[in-house]
Amino acid sequence: MVLVLKGIALAEESSSKWIHSSRFSMPAPSVIRLREYIHIPFERKSLSRKNILLRDHNTCQYCGRVFAPQDLTLDHIVPRSRSGDSTWDNLVASCRWCNNKKGDRSPEEVGMRLLKRPQGYNLHVNRQIIRYLGRADESWRKYLFY
Repeated sequence: MVLVLKGIALAEESSSKWIHSSRFSMPAPSVIRLREYIHIPFERKSLSRKNILLRDHNTCQYCGRVFAPQDLTLDHIVPRSRSGDSTWDNLVASCRWCNNKKGDRSPEEVGMRLLKRPQGYNLHVNRQIIRYLGRADESWRKYLFY
């Protein structure tokens, strides 16, 4: 199904969900293709729990186990009690057990090692997040760069 939205976008794929208004119902688009592009200068991706979990593939960065997003917490590598900031470079996904074990100490003080050093937001991290989103909805894959 192709639906034109305000002349600048086309709904390429529909999901099983519907959008309803008082006079109109339509299948909710899953993929929208732009017909016209308006350049917006590059901005850093917002620092959010969801984006950190996507970057770390829902994997605890201490024990290496994969969890559902609701079972993970964010851990400050340098604890906030020691002036650690909430930045891309200082936050990692952590399971509750590992986060409690680490507490307000550094990983080295507790004898824990990170699987990988967290990366600040850059083009590589952006592509990694996009690939991860492509796994969530099969209809997006043909539109994403793998």
